[in-house]
Amino acid sequence: MFSIEAVITLIVYLVAIGLIFWLLWWLLNRVNPPEPFKKIADIVLAVAAVLVAIGILLSFIGHPLFK
Repeated sequence: MFSIEAVITLIVYLVAIGLIFWLLWWLLNRVNPPEPFKKIADIVLAVAAVLVAIGILLSFIGHPLFK
């Protein structure tokens, strides 16, 4: 059985984090630093976004999502 409240909270967190990382990526492309720095910043931003998303998803394992 799923807890609807926990699922909604999870979706809100993921959308908010996704929006923050999308805005950071947009700002990075808007500033347009030199190519080696931009490529490294893209990779760091992508890795950070994936790690944060995984952390959020793993934090809900103990949450009463499944009853």
